[in-house]
Amino acid sequence: MATAVRSKLEDRVVKAAEAALVDRHFVTAIDVLVGIGWLTTPQVDRWRQGRVDYLERQVTANLSKISIAMAAFRHWAHKQGLNPSETAYLLRSRDHRPLRFSKSGDPRIEAAYRTHWISPELSEAKKVRLAEHQGRAPDLVVISALKEWICMECSGTGDLLFMEGDGPLCLVCADLDQLVFLPADDAALTRRAKKASGLAAVVVRFSRSRGRYERQGVLVEEEALAQAEAACLADEEARARRRLREAEHRSVEDNSFKESLGKGIIRLFPGCPHERAEVIAAYAGTRGSGRVGRSAAGRALDPDAVTLAVVASVRHGETPYDQLLMSGVPRAEARDRVRSDIQDVLEAWRRPDKRN
Repeated sequence: MATAVRSKLEDRVVKAAEAALVDRHFVTAIDVLVGIGWLTTPQVDRWRQGRVDYLERQVTANLSKISIAMAAFRHWAHKQGLNPSETAYLLRSRDHRPLRFSKSGDPRIEAAYRTHWISPELSEAKKVRLAEHQGRAPDLVVISALKEWICMECSGTGDLLFMEGDGPLCLVCADLDQLVFLPADDAALTRRAKKASGLAAVVVRFSRSRGRYERQGVLVEEEALAQAEAACLADEEARARRRLREAEHRSVEDNSFKESLGKGIIRLFPGCPHERAEVIAAYAGTRGSGRVGRSAAGRALDPDAVTLAVVASVRHGETPYDQLLMSGVPRAEARDRVRSDIQDVLEAWRRPDKRN
């Protein structure tokens, strides 16, 4: 690989690793491969379900490039003083077999993939919780189907399916039909019901807009759900007070982040009016929006992510983009038409404005 290309790849690896570390205080090989665009979350899910025999089969790069990227990742982790922690990766099935990462299956390569790199700034209590979480066997996952499907054993179908081996199973064939569905709208009830249930599964549904599986609820034993409901009723008042305190805390955190994002916008675009920067930050930094400001890179105030947030806002606020869409112009063509308008605004905002 040419030196310039290799250097560019190493830069991409570092940027992806830094974003993941800021987001979770630890970083994995999978984080890096997803971050540089060689792997997608649905592909990782298929591997975890046992539908792919090894992870490298899903990676959209040859083994030589993967080796270079992983070497750069480990070099960066050592340089940052991160602590290595080898973690078990288990199949999302009842037998929880170990998952395989590499084509070769070489034990050294497998161990390198399994190693998580943890920030030394993480408190001991959080390190213990992280180790416990990583060491737990993965949840059984049931999929809420978007398309028609056929059970590979009985040729039946239904709203929910369980992936095992080469294909989908209905809940009857998967021996999960005795469980009841609990929607994901009460965290305490879900946690208690899942803990009390001898058999449980997480229900997910693929979001086409976000390109990932999203949690819909859990399947639990009916008796476990009844126990959890009784426990939640007994301490509802205390939990309501705690939710109020947590909501107030999140509000303070969100306001602080939006203020930091606004300052980040002004640093990159000193000519942007302060009021406009605040509007961009408030929109891009809204919790749960899925916008670039709430991404790992956005929360780290990465210049590229901040610039993307500004570009998105300018596209809608300072160009005729929305009117073009409403008049029937295809999205790609509409973006091409307003690209020069966006660049004009960005260039003007990159120049300091004494009125700010």
